[in-house]
Amino acid sequence: MSTSLERTAEPAAAPEPGHLSRHFMLRLAGLPVESVQSLRSPAARRWADEVLAEENRLRELGALLSGPLAAFVTDNTDDRSRRQVLDLRRQVFNNRLPKDVPAALTLAARFDDPTARELAGWLRDRERLESLRARGPELLTAELDRGRSALRKLAAEDQLRLGLLLASPTLDGQLDAYIRGASSTAGKRGRKIERSLLAYLYRTACKTSPFSTFTGVALGEFQDGAAPDGAPGVRSDGMTDVAEQWSSHPRLNVVVLWRLAEAVAADEERRGDLHVSLASGWELDEERVRFVRRSVTAGDDAAAISFDAARDRLFFLRRSGALEAMLTLFRDRPGIRYQELAHWLTTERGATADEAGRYLSALLQLGMVQLSGLYPEVHSQDPLRAFQSALRAVGRPWADTAAARLDGPASCVARYAAAPLAGRRALLAELRRELLGVLESLAPDGAAGEQTPHQTLPQTLLYEDARAAEQVTGGDLRTWTELAADPLRSLARILPAFDVSLAQRLTFKGFFLARYGRGARCDDLLKLVHDFHEDIFDQYLSFSSQQSGHDPKNGHPPEENWLGLPQITALDAARAEFARRMRVLWEERAPGAEELRLDDAFVDAVAAELGPLSGHFDPQSHFLQLVRRDEDPLVVLNGSFGGLCFPFTRFTHCFDTPADAPGLSERLLGTLRGVRPDGALFAEITAGSATTNLNLHGRLTDHQILCPGETSSAPPDSRIDLDDLYVEHDAAADRLVVRSRRLGKEIIPLYLGYLVPMVLPEIPRTLLLLSPTSKTGLDVWTGVPAAAAHEGVTLRPRVRYGSVVLSRRGWTAPSATLPQRPTGQGDADWFLGWQRWRHTHRIPGQVFATVLAGDGTGQPAGWSGGSKPHYVDFESPLSLVAFEGLLGDRTSRVLLEEMLPAEDQLHVRSGRGRHVAELAVEIFPGRSPHPTTDREGHGERR
Repeated sequence: MSTSLERTAEPAAAPEPGHLSRHFMLRLAGLPVESVQSLRSPAARRWADEVLAEENRLRELGALLSGPLAAFVTDNTDDRSRRQVLDLRRQVFNNRLPKDVPAALTLAARFDDPTARELAGWLRDRERLESLRARGPELLTAELDRGRSALRKLAAEDQLRLGLLLASPTLDGQLDAYIRGASSTAGKRGRKIERSLLAYLYRTACKTSPFSTFTGVALGEFQDGAAPDGAPGVRSDGMTDVAEQWSSHPRLNVVVLWRLAEAVAADEERRGDLHVSLASGWELDEERVRFVRRSVTAGDDAAAISFDAARDRLFFLRRSGALEAMLTLFRDRPGIRYQELAHWLTTERGATADEAGRYLSALLQLGMVQLSGLYPEVHSQDPLRAFQSALRAVGRPWADTAAARLDGPASCVARYAAAPLAGRRALLAELRRELLGVLESLAPDGAAGEQTPHQTLPQTLLYEDARAAEQVTGGDLRTWTELAADPLRSLARILPAFDVSLAQRLTFKGFFLARYGRGARCDDLLKLVHDFHEDIFDQYLSFSSQQSGHDPKNGHPPEENWLGLPQITALDAARAEFARRMRVLWEERAPGAEELRLDDAFVDAVAAELGPLSGHFDPQSHFLQLVRRDEDPLVVLNGSFGGLCFPFTRFTHCFDTPADAPGLSERLLGTLRGVRPDGALFAEITAGSATTNLNLHGRLTDHQILCPGETSSAPPDSRIDLDDLYVEHDAAADRLVVRSRRLGKEIIPLYLGYLVPMVLPEIPRTLLLLSPTSKTGLDVWTGVPAAAAHEGVTLRPRVRYGSVVLSRRGWTAPSATLPQRPTGQGDADWFLGWQRWRHTHRIPGQVFATVLAGDGTGQPAGWSGGSKPHYVDFESPLSLVAFEGLLGDRTSRVLLEEMLPAEDQLHVRSGRGRHVAELAVEIFPGRSPHPTTDREGHGERR
């Protein structure tokens, strides 16, 4: 079967099993890491280091002097003299300078010559230490002022300000005064501005979470042939150069379009002009009409980021003459309008106008009848222009007028990318005015000027992605394969043990086998999904959510195994074996070890427990950071996901521009054709209309599964209705297989959006239990007792497998044990206290801090997303001030992790300096080891 998609993209060559794809996505921090170095205080750090070094030296010398002084006390018969020496000994031993230094020097001269010289030297050096410490307050005051001056300069950086305009308009509005120095940093409000600004600045320079200009994305490709020094890279020094010129790709928040569509539907007159259709996937039985009711709950428009949530429920209506006649009418007149349907009820079925209105309103509310065309589609490149086209297709003057009024908002979006900061700010204000004007124009007659539930707009009107470069060359494919792909391919054998959804997939298969038997077939997929949720899954999810989660001491709690499945028992056994072997490594570690290494025997043993769970088709995406070192280069594994194209899908609109030939969507479509298992087809699950921009992406598959209640713009022969699918158990491979009757092929469902599956409607979410979708939560320390705390701090070494780092070095402590500023303490002593604490526990100068609940459960705490790692620079007094704000009331626990790669280990560089970067790579499994055969499957359901 040929479709328009199949004619535009050639299949890519299938990679070898376990092969690293040549293509990757680079996530690039918007500012070079050198930019935040101006916030540091080398002078204050050197002062603190000098003070601490001298403190330690004098403390050790004082301890050595304690013996001779004690002997003099013992041998001295003069009470007054004994008390003087005893007081001096106590002060020297405790490293405190006597109040009367001349008297102490006089007393020292009474000792024997060696002791006298050493004690006099200690007293003079201790006086110099006091002088050194006395320089601290003036130095810290000057350095804090210099740091704030540097922060004001950085606050004007475009990469920061342009992203901040969308992320926090309130803070953006405060920064112009702050930059001019007209805004004081004193007081609660000033400290909050400074703290928030630092958090966003560090996010822009030290992290790789794509949002607007904070982090850009670029396509990359590995090459054949090693760089001269053998490290991944295209230069002899192992660095990868990227362009400084970025391009902006803004799009209207699709929630706005939902609000506009709801405003149209809320007006009785305009609703009458809209085309209507029956919910797809309905069926008749002897007494009822069966369909899926999809309800949508609006998100919080006051939140910076929100989306509308959809829910599926199987619903039944009693068959009646009016309903059956309506079903026939829709078959004969598929383009009927709402008012025409109401007129038909009054003229053909004898209903009054009020009865017809109530009946249609009930069907509309239940979802049996749907308004067509206005809600945003996930594959739309420009949802706003698509919405205008849908309005014009209504063919009524009011719709044409509304579509024309949207030219203003569309112009704002189009001009936004090229506008400077002030222009963007004005465009956002204009965009809000224009959209509110459109909403007001759509209000029912007599309601203009009154805000109704349908006349609110979300706080965030625009989302922006930034393209960081045209193309990035990632270095030698073979070197990257040896460094990353080979150990990751071996590690993939144990990743299922940490897949957060694997137990759910196993439970679904167990339910199928219990209901239908081995080798059996279920022709009613919708009923299977409904029964699964009703009989077991909803309660299963409720019980699972009540588990306390990973227990650092006792390990992973056993999975709920209500069906007594041996595969779930194997999953628990694999997790237990991993924890057991980690405990052995931990107990046998060398004193002061900074690393623990998993060997092949470790991985083999865990993989052996997972034998019954070997996958059929398990593509993997990994998010990696290269640690560039001349000796022993590393890659840090930040996260792993199962599925296809996950690193790319959200950003296809950035690389599908007219200048791209072919565009990214077309290239990914060809790639997917090249990796699909023999005898199988990929089909996308879209989960219906787009309720968030995270779901927008190009069309990447030849087929799309149309769940009940959904619509699609895909060509008709590319759509696969849910009732065309059936599920059977492949006894030989012991797996559930989805097949299409019409196509006679195995269908592999793919979800290509960016929402977590648990928030998808029930039917798409359940279909994903039959797909390669997964998310790995690899916590290597679960079930491994912590070391004894030193002054409240426990240390975990780095954990690696081959050249892949699975866990960075970390330090955990109750926040109450961290240095605190007593009332009246000056900045110098406060800063010195932090440096003393850091040196005591051998913590690097730059770390990432995650605030956790203080009850030991590891649940997030703190303000402003405390569950996410925050960059902390111990060499910056300003950063420490912000860190203390993050700690709040000191009832939480704090995890500090090393910055790895460190600043001098970064491998990406622009003309401005080195950038923190992350590579999202794919490892394809190649063709299926269990080829499937085409089947006709066109017969009646059995």
